[in-house]
Amino acid sequence: MQEGVAVLADLVYPKVCSACGGRVGREGSHLCWDCRAALPFIRPPYCECCGDPVEGDVTGLFRCAACVERTPAFERARSAVRYRGPIREALQRFKYGRETHLSRDFADLLGACVRTHYAAEPFDAVAFVPLHRRKRRERTYNQAELLAEDLSRLLRLPLATRCIERRRATSTQTALSARARRQNVRGAFVVTAVEWVRGRRFLLVDDVMTTGATVDECARAMKEAGAATVCVVTVARG
Repeated sequence: MQEGVAVLADLVYPKVCSACGGRVGREGSHLCWDCRAALPFIRPPYCECCGDPVEGDVTGLFRCAACVERTPAFERARSAVRYRGPIREALQRFKYGRETHLSRDFADLLGACVRTHYAAEPFDAVAFVPLHRRKRRERTYNQAELLAEDLSRLLRLPLATRCIERRRATSTQTALSARARRQNVRGAFVVTAVEWVRGRRFLLVDDVMTTGATVDECARAMKEAGAATVCVVTVARG
């Protein structure tokens, strides 16, 4: 019944693409075929640790200069697409424009990324980067939490809720250098369920990864609380 209502609603009020505004023909999706086809998927070569893609010919496994200089707390990080083109517009609408219906579209990308890069990883739970309670109230939702909820259902894994908190508000990372980003989030996260985190293997979710400072600090808090492993997956890489 609900499916029939949804189909009828699509006929009367056809969905438009959240990236380009064009007509969406695929039921259940909010991105048109053209924008989906134009998604800049990340392919090798990329850093074996943080997953940052590089241009040019690279043979064999390698680590980027940032990971050589400072080993991240997470084991590995992988992203589905580059943060540009249609996906950038759609992610901004999702994060700042309250278009939370896009979560399932992005969770599909996350699921494909996990199956590609983490197929052999036996995760115990899906976690997410928390927002500070003040920003959570202002925005009314945490986009990383929505993604983690949908991804946990796709992977049939428990969702780690309320196990880690952002104990202090931080300024936006957008205009900061890599070093300033690390300083900005240093000590920002605290694990509130140490007994539950200890010994478990986590898949940590966020929407966009740029320098990795935020997911690294979040993973650091989890590892210090005894997490066995923390691997990161994000929709996009800046």
